[in-house]
Amino acid sequence: MIKTLTKHGNSAALVIERPILELLNATLETPFEIITDGESLLLTPVRDEAHQKKFRDAMGKIGKRYAKSFIELAK
Repeated sequence: MIKTLTKHGNSAALVIERPILELLNATLETPFEIITDGESLLLTPVRDEAHQKKFRDAMGKIGKRYAKSFIELAK
């Protein structure tokens, strides 16, 4: 399958269709680990509950620490 990137603010997004998410047993809340060798990307759903908790905790801290910046960026 060949995909193109979609503009998402100042970033680029790759849309993953529902059938692929279902195949991976992933949802919109599933964190993905992204690995690159400089030429390609490998996206892997994170299944380890401890790793997911660590990820959610880190995202919470980032959200609190940079809340004002995120609000300004959203404007």
